[in-house]
This record gives sequence, structure tokens and C-alpha cells, in this order.
Amino acid sequence: MFNITQKRIAVTGGSGFLGSYVVEKLKLKGCSQIFVPRSSEYDLTKQNGILSMLGAFRPDMIIHLAAVVGGIGANRENPGKFFYDNIMMGTQLMEESRLTGVEKFVAVGTICAYPKFTPVPFKEEDLWNGYPEETNAPYGLAKKMMLVQSQAYREQYGFNSVYLLPVNLYGPGDNFDPGSSHVIPAIIKKCVDAVRGNEKFITAWGTGKATREFLYAEDCAEAIVSAAEIYEKSEPVNIGAGFEISMKELTELIVGMTGFRGEIRWDSSKPDGQPRRCLDTTRAEKEFGFKAKTDFREGLKKTIEWYKENF
Repeated sequence: MFNITQKRIAVTGGSGFLGSYVVEKLKLKGCSQIFVPRSSEYDLTKQNGILSMLGAFRPDMIIHLAAVVGGIGANRENPGKFFYDNIMMGTQLMEESRLTGVEKFVAVGTICAYPKFTPVPFKEEDLWNGYPEETNAPYGLAKKMMLVQSQAYREQYGFNSVYLLPVNLYGPGDNFDPGSSHVIPAIIKKCVDAVRGNEKFITAWGTGKATREFLYAEDCAEAIVSAAEIYEKSEPVNIGAGFEISMKELTELIVGMTGFRGEIRWDSSKPDGQPRRCLDTTRAEKEFGFKAKTDFREGLKKTIEWYKENF
């Protein structure tokens, strides 16, 4: 058990979507020394930015959430940037954390690290059984290298690092920028905006056949904080809700919940991405007692209301 309430904790990406929930959960646990490095002050893709951050905050623990990330479109347009920025952040941050005496490093990876044709439900043992889906492989592989580094550093240096694999997240405060958003905020924005503009149709990417699993961001934050406290191994751990839904079902559900009455037009010239996604979440429950608790429809309702109130 790692007593996080007495520790100085740096949360990279702590002002972002998931990060804001993690910071809130840490505060609720009684943590009072939480530091959030801002990208405007500390460029974590550069060694001097990392050293400057570590020198300023002197953290005992790092929760590494910062990532350069986006949906399928953004991944297709920025494969080089997504690979370079993410691998440089993760690799250098873990190395400099080791050298400066950080006691625990919580690396948050991505479901995009899994092979394209992973049997459902995805088990952690399947991680190396193939190449990731092409559109997000550079991002997924860059984040996956933190797992290799974590295991190598524990073996050689006894460095206490853990690696978590969250599924697709959603919730209030999500990124609704159409250029970089993921699927749930993208569909919510299209539907709500179409209702407001009295539009006759919305366009959805792909065929609608691909499946995804979604986890409410607050639940994910709960899992990360639990792992930070309890988990002490370098085997990867899936963080998910343990269900899958097709893009067609998801789109129709959001259409119904937003009150859009028009047509859904599927643009099959756009990629579906990975054919199926659904995680086996047994290890997270066994190792640190995590089980997702937010009902999917309830989570969607809160996310839709948040968007309506803020945009």
C-alpha cells in the first residue's frame, strides 16, 4: 500500500479531461500536495522541460496522463507527431523520474496498443499478438513502449512503475473539438447542433459495424487512484466497463437521447478503425478492487447535458 496522502504527486495532463477527474479524486482521498505541470511552462517532450518540472515540483509520485491524442481523423493526419511526442514524453519522463528518485510512476497507456484483430474480450496477455490497427498504430505503439520500459526498469533497477490500459473515455468536460474529438463527443455535437440548426441529416463515419467499449471518465479516475495506492506490479492492467456497443447502436442511442429526428448518413469511405473493442477487466478487480459503476445511459445523459450547457 502506497500512502498517497503523504506524498507529493505530479499529475501530467492534470488540467485535461481525464486529469481533472484524477486530481479531484486525489483531493477527495486527502492528498494536499498535488502539482499539475502546464504545457505552456514545461514542454515534456524535451528533456530540459522534464528536468525543470521535476526540479520545481520534487514529486514522490508521477501519474503520467499527458498525451498528444485525437480521434481517427487526427491520428491519420498526424502519425509522426503522435508517435514522436508521446514516445519522447513517456520514455524521458520515466528515465528522469528514476534518476531523480521518484518513488512510484503510474503510466497510463491506451487501448490503441492492442493488436487490430484481438479476440474479444481483450486480455492483457494478447497485447503482443499482432500489430495495432493502422490508423492509430503510431500513437498506440508509442504509449505501449512505457510498458516495455516499466517492466525493464522494475527488473534492472527495482523502479516502482505500473502500466494501465484505459478503454475509450467519455463524460462531462470531454473534448468536443470536431478536429480532434473522439466518437461520443463528436456524435453528441453533431446531433445537438443539428437539432439547434433544424438540419435534416447528420453524417457518421464508417459503416456502423465496428464496436467499442466506453468508460465514464470519473470511473477511470477512480481506477487510476486505486492503482496508485494499491498496485505494485509491472503487468499491464485493463481499465474498462466490460461491455461493447456497435457504432450504429451508439449513434442511434445518442440520436434518440438528443431528440434529433433527421437521417443518419453513413460515410463508408471513412475508416471504421479497429473492428471490435471490449476489455476483460478481471485483473483490475482482482488486483485493486476496481469495477466500473456508472450506467452507460446515465453517463451519456450527463455528457449531453454538459455539452448543451457549455456550448
